[in-house]
Amino acid sequence: MPEIHNHSTCVQTALTQAAQLCTERGVQLTTIRQQVLELIWADHHAVKAYDLLERIKPLQAAAKPATIYRALDFLREQGFIHRVESLNAFIGCCDLKTAHEQLLLICKKCENVEERHADLVMQALAQELQKAKFIAHSKAIEIHGLCADCTQ
Repeated sequence: MPEIHNHSTCVQTALTQAAQLCTERGVQLTTIRQQVLELIWADHHAVKAYDLLERIKPLQAAAKPATIYRALDFLREQGFIHRVESLNAFIGCCDLKTAHEQLLLICKKCENVEERHADLVMQALAQELQKAKFIAHSKAIEIHGLCADCTQ
């Protein structure tokens, strides 16, 4: 039987952990940063910066593109979100406490994005990079296809 996902718990956990980590790190999770993070976590779809701007207007009427981009930069620096390069969009990070590489599974039908740790894949990739004497600055693998729900 498939595991049932409680998204409200998922969102609340992410927001609580982000606030706690900001306190521990001595950085501020300002109202606008928290609102952007919450909008990103609204579902498991990747969200574009300009969509965030439209969604935040009712909460922050004076918000401009620079406001959103500054919040996104902060949230990425803190490891609270990931950029989905192929979609030019952002998702919430499923493991806020640990820096990690990403394997992103992107459903072309429902547009959900699932982050996986995929340690064995990342170890194999690291070995290939080492063989090639290639120094990676960041690693993320994005795979487009159909999720389990959409294949049923």
